[in-house]
Amino acid sequence: MQSDTLVIIPTYNESGNIERLVHVLMNLQPKVDLLIVDDGSPDGTAAIVKELQHEYADRIHLIERAGKLGLGTAYVTGFRFALQQGYRQVCEMDADFSHDPMDIPRLVAEVAADRADVAIGSRYSNGISIINWPLSRLILSYSANLYARTITGIPVKDMTAGFKCIHRRVLETVNLDRIRSNGYSFQIEIHLRAHAAGFRLVEVPVIFRERVEGVSKMSKAIVREAMWKVLSLRLRHLLGRL
Repeated sequence: MQSDTLVIIPTYNESGNIERLVHVLMNLQPKVDLLIVDDGSPDGTAAIVKELQHEYADRIHLIERAGKLGLGTAYVTGFRFALQQGYRQVCEMDADFSHDPMDIPRLVAEVAADRADVAIGSRYSNGISIINWPLSRLILSYSANLYARTITGIPVKDMTAGFKCIHRRVLETVNLDRIRSNGYSFQIEIHLRAHAAGFRLVEVPVIFRERVEGVSKMSKAIVREAMWKVLSLRLRHLLGRL
């Protein structure tokens, strides 16, 4: 029987993490289903997922894309799949264990109990809950979130959080065709669009850990791009073009 919840995980070269992560997610209670959106990983990530599909029958789905097409488009692809398949709660998370899969039930519970339309796994709602980041990266991330919160006026401390649970009504209401962000600013745009549509955004404190396996995709260029995108999104919002 299909779960009410789908967890979407974009991947690129996550062969060192994906098998262990899938096993943890498949043993969560309440049960969740899983969609991997793989951007042509040359390290065989998709092949590992295909083997795991034999073990977990219809609970693991895989979409393979030709090359690195971006985080935002991966999630939009996943959102469309979730809506088509009738899932009620849709989660985002990374593949590298920086997001603790054991926190998924806490995020889902907020949405399933109708206490939130978007439950955000927040690194900054209860102080700073990040482990093993260099000070320079922490300052960059914290400043970017402060900037995004100030420009957009949204009372969310972790605007760039990529760990969340979203009710399907949010995805049905925001126009997925109009989402323009494709990097880490995608998360800011999702929060802005949900907030502008009147949905409830609730932050759930989580502990974020730097990845052990693989290479981080974060860079200063990505952060700079996101900062410019925030200004563009805010202007479009003010002009009623969001």
